[in-house]
Formats: sequence, structure tokens, C-alpha cells
Amino acid sequence: MARTIRNGISSELLTDVAWRKSAYSGSMGNCVEVASLRTGEIAMRNSRDPRGPALVYTRAEIAAFLDGVKDGEFDDLAV
Repeated sequence: MARTIRNGISSELLTDVAWRKSAYSGSMGNCVEVASLRTGEIAMRNSRDPRGPALVYTRAEIAAFLDGVKDGEFDDLAV
């Protein structure tokens, strides 16, 4: 039986994925990790809590967010 992937799913249940993080991430664990799911969606988790919840996004949602990042829409959030 296929497992349903939902927002807030425990990262521990996503055992068949390869988590990765940006090379820009600091050594203090101040980063998020992403993984492609078999469903085509993207999971995201906090690297400081690898057993914690994962948020799940569609590829279109991730693309829209990345376009906003590239355009500087979130620059005010970085200090």
C-alpha cells in the first residue's frame, strides 16, 4: 500500500529520499534540506531537526519561490 505524503510528515518516514542542502549553509546548522519525492513533489526540512516534520511542495510552488528569491523579493528577510 502506498504511503500518503502530507505536509508535516515526519522526516523519518521519508526513508527513500536523498536530502541535500546548499553549499552556502553554515556549519551551525542554519539551513534547510530538500529532497525529491517519488510523487514529483519536493520535501523540505530543518537541518537542525532531521527527525522533525517535512513540508511538501509541488514543483510549481518551489519554482515560484525560487523565482522570487532570484528577483530579490525576500532580501529583506536576510540579515
